[in-house]
Amino acid sequence: MSDAVTIRTRKFIRNPLLGRRQFVIDVLHPGRANVSKDELREKLAAVYKADKDAVSVFGFRTQYGGGKSTGFGLVYDSPEALKKFEPRYRLVRYGLAEKIEKVSKQQRAQKKNRGLKIFGTGRRIAAKKAKRAE
Repeated sequence: MSDAVTIRTRKFIRNPLLGRRQFVIDVLHPGRANVSKDELREKLAAVYKADKDAVSVFGFRTQYGGGKSTGFGLVYDSPEALKKFEPRYRLVRYGLAEKIEKVSKQQRAQKKNRGLKIFGTGRRIAAKKAKRAE
């Protein structure tokens, strides 16, 4: 298995409002199924002289036949800028934030609808019980 991985960037744009450089990444990886995002983040951090925690990569698609993948990359000016502008799910992916566990949307809707079926003073009591249960 060859470890030769070539990274090329194109459509490079400097975005000063968001404090980042953004570009499309072409990754050539012959003999390998794919390259991990963590490995790509390390390589891009070295190329652009940035902290690994200030680099975000996503949206990779491997070409039919393999050997080449294309995705999107962002190199922020600082890790603080990354935490400010990146979506929370990507921060969780990189280990920079904790995932918020919550009850499923369907269960929340069912609970709401059960509460709507109660009439009179019982409604207030049911609402208090529901608050305690959460």
